[in-house]
Amino acid sequence: MTTVFKLDDADIISQGAEAKVYHVQLHPSPSPRICIKHRFQKTYRHPTLDAQLSRSRLQAESRVLVRCLRAGVNVPVVRLVDLDGGLLGTEWIDGMSVRRILGGGDEGVLEDDDDDDVAEEDADEHLQKFAVTKDELMRLIGHEIGKLHLADIIHGDLTTSNMMLRTRMADAPAQLVLIDFGLAFNSTLVEDKAVDLYVLERAFASTHPDSEPLYATVLDEYARVLGKAWDPVKRRLDDVRLRGRKRSMVG
Repeated sequence: MTTVFKLDDADIISQGAEAKVYHVQLHPSPSPRICIKHRFQKTYRHPTLDAQLSRSRLQAESRVLVRCLRAGVNVPVVRLVDLDGGLLGTEWIDGMSVRRILGGGDEGVLEDDDDDDVAEEDADEHLQKFAVTKDELMRLIGHEIGKLHLADIIHGDLTTSNMMLRTRMADAPAQLVLIDFGLAFNSTLVEDKAVDLYVLERAFASTHPDSEPLYATVLDEYARVLGKAWDPVKRRLDDVRLRGRKRSMVG
């Protein structure tokens, strides 16, 4: 019997300029739930060019995910690739985004900037639910990014929205899963790794109040994982920060 799904019956999770993301229950039952990214046709592009771009980007993303898995990085397992249909199916991760855990809310949802106390209470509740402390969560983030960069893989969009804390089963250890590798690429350049870290630093600063100590813990664990390779990345990260501040001053 063939396992199938219909996007018309699926729950849409998010939509961006390039793709829609769905939560899909495969049939027949009991089949696993999966996450489907659909790179839909762009009417503003020539059909042939659009098809070529969609295929190349799906191929690149699926290959990066496989490389991550081989390197021991926690990412969703690839379940299906349909290049003609513009579909990438991955393992469904039961859990919660780090953005939501820390009180940043879901992307696209307006937050009340004057309600920091409520956000802090929500963060404490979420952390208790997953049985982790903020320090442990930050170290999980630094650990996974460290493994990612040791494998010479650049995420390209490191934000707390693209990190999931998996729901714990029994006595299993807490596990952080990196998701959404649509902008990922392979690189040995220290510059690319530093920029990856800087993107996350800015994401922390813009989404999570008083985040400097949190991000410092992320970098502490990242440095531990990289070992001697951390020194050149640290120097380049300082350079990237300086360039970022200069751009902000210029406007």
